[in-house]
Amino acid sequence: MLTLKAVIAAYPRTRIIAEAGNYIHATFRVNIGFTDDVEFLADEAAGVVHVRSASRIGYWDFGANRKRIEKVRKRYKEHIGAQ
Repeated sequence: MLTLKAVIAAYPRTRIIAEAGNYIHATFRVNIGFTDDVEFLADEAAGVVHVRSASRIGYWDFGANRKRIEKVRKRYKEHIGAQ
């Protein structure tokens, strides 16, 4: 989880809101001032990280949440591979 937390924290305008065991809740502020909530739950036995990402305002974000999560996933995989 330390590696995942470091990957998340490296993003600008990001705050780690809560952390407990294999769970991280972070917020990402986008350039226009909106805040997105993102939750990560690592299931080490299954070898996966479950992710929930949601905009606080509005319904459609033009794929911004998905793009961000894909970048987090890519950077996380790079960090895991480098170890």
